[in-house]
Amino acid sequence: MLLDQIPSNTEIAMLCVGVLLAIASTVCFLLERMQPEKDRTELRQRINSWWLMVAIVFTALLIGKTAAVAFFAFLSFLALKEFFSIVPIRQTDRRVILWLYLAIPLHYWLVHIEWYGTFIIFIPVYLFLFIPFRMLLLGETKGFIRSAATYHWAAMTTIFSMSHIAYLLVLPAWVNPAGGPVGLVLYLVFLTQFNDVAQYIWGKTLGRHKIVPKISPNKTWQGFVGGVATTVAAGALLAPHLTPLSTQEGLLAGLLIGFAGFIGDLTISAVKRDLNIKDTGALIPGHGGILDRIDSLTYTAPLFFHFIYYLKY
Repeated sequence: MLLDQIPSNTEIAMLCVGVLLAIASTVCFLLERMQPEKDRTELRQRINSWWLMVAIVFTALLIGKTAAVAFFAFLSFLALKEFFSIVPIRQTDRRVILWLYLAIPLHYWLVHIEWYGTFIIFIPVYLFLFIPFRMLLLGETKGFIRSAATYHWAAMTTIFSMSHIAYLLVLPAWVNPAGGPVGLVLYLVFLTQFNDVAQYIWGKTLGRHKIVPKISPNKTWQGFVGGVATTVAAGALLAPHLTPLSTQEGLLAGLLIGFAGFIGDLTISAVKRDLNIKDTGALIPGHGGILDRIDSLTYTAPLFFHFIYYLKY
């Protein structure tokens, strides 16, 4: 999966992402010049972080399948590490948590060798059963249920959900000559992030009625509906160029990603509310932590994967 093997549609999509970032950087620069009294530090940090994130992801995708799968495995590691840095854990469970970290390379190895049958059950079945078994060997019963649930949810969210992005890269390329495996990843990631931005803009512009103010006071029905509608349109437009989906199927994919992305964002917001924290970390300037950035993907990745897998593969 080298650069010369990537379809031209995917190369053009990558170029368009760079153009969009260049426009964003230019707009930020002009706003700072025209309105020097307003602090645009966070906006500048967000855009600069996007440049870095896009450069890292594109580099991994262009180098090849092995590098890309390894990159997403490392992303799962960072997300799991960040998750355990914000949630309370029992001291006796450190050996249990070690097994969760060890599950990452094994699970992504299943992705790399394209062993779908075991990939799809390794974490939700085998790891699910192994975690409480390993915990009971420690002999500590206080907080057992809460801890087991925390570790299960951590593994499903940071490892299993995210690994579906990597599995898109090993799907048969001949099924999607328009965009190739990389095109599938670009379609999913771009629409997921585009949905976040669209819902934010529509909410800021027309937002009046809050959806769940106790979890995310800035989320409004106008932002949600406007963002999903915009994502549906983008999904239909991009589908024939980056995926094996038709325009009509792209409408459904856009609807799925728009709705699921919203739920994923709210879910991590609920976690932060429960823990009384603003961000899950500070690794990405202007964005917060890894979980703050991949919150929507934890829902859109598995749902989009199984949607397209069922229809085309």
